[in-house]
Formats: sequence, C-alpha cells, structure tokens
Amino acid sequence: MKSDQLDRLDRSILSALVENGRQSLSQLARKVGLSKSPVQTRLRRLEESGFILGYTAIVDKERLGDGHIAFVQVTLSDTRVEALQAFNAAALKIPQIEQCHMIAGGFDYLLKVRTGDIASYRRILGEQISAMPHVAQTSTFVAMETVKDR
Repeated sequence: MKSDQLDRLDRSILSALVENGRQSLSQLARKVGLSKSPVQTRLRRLEESGFILGYTAIVDKERLGDGHIAFVQVTLSDTRVEALQAFNAAALKIPQIEQCHMIAGGFDYLLKVRTGDIASYRRILGEQISAMPHVAQTSTFVAMETVKDR
C-alpha cells in the first residue's frame, strides 16, 4: 500500500495516534467518526503495510540524566557503497547516537548524539564516533536549548 492510497479516515487515524498513541480504540473511533470494528481493521492494515512502525512512550531524557545533545557533522574519507554500509552499521551499534542522517551537502552525515554531559560526549566522540569506519573529520554543535522536539 502506498501513501496515495490512504484516504481521509486513514490519515485521521494516523494523525490522532501521533497526537496520543495511548488512546483507547473507542476514543480513536469517536475521534475519527467510525465504530470500533472498522477502526480496528484500518489500524491492522496500517500496521501491516508499514505506516505504523510501533508504539512508544516519550520520556523526559533530561530528567533521566541524558540532557546533553550534540549534533555532529561527519565527513567520510570514502563514500563508495561499502564504506557507507560500514559507517551505517557502526552508527547503529552506538546507543548514544539517537539519529543518523546521510546528508546531501558539504559533509556526509549528521548525527544527533545524546549523553549525560559534555565529558561523556567527548568520550563518545573520541573513542567511538571518530573510530567509526572511514571517518575523516567531525564538527560538533552543542544544543543550548530544545525549543521544539516534535
């Protein structure tokens, strides 16, 4: 199923779930104007076709001691397919890398790295990120405040 095959009700269901993924099936059905059974059928179809990847809780990472956010520009020494695959595989193994995006521009990847403090970040950068396959250069930008995170 492709995105252009989603109707208004499918999109309403997805929007309502993004707003509150914990609402009951009854609440969701009321919100989109259907009964529970058709909403449940549509939910199952949206899950099976990959539009809904999962359900999760949003936790306050700062309160958990992981409030330091750094964005890291990474330039690779090699951008052939094998080098990119090796870098991607290494990024997936480092839990402090919250996001990893391949970029079209003046560098190759942008990482969002979350740690407890600057000392922890510096350790992750020096021991893990800089040691990832084909890393030639990094530049770090530290977030001073999160204004919007969704």
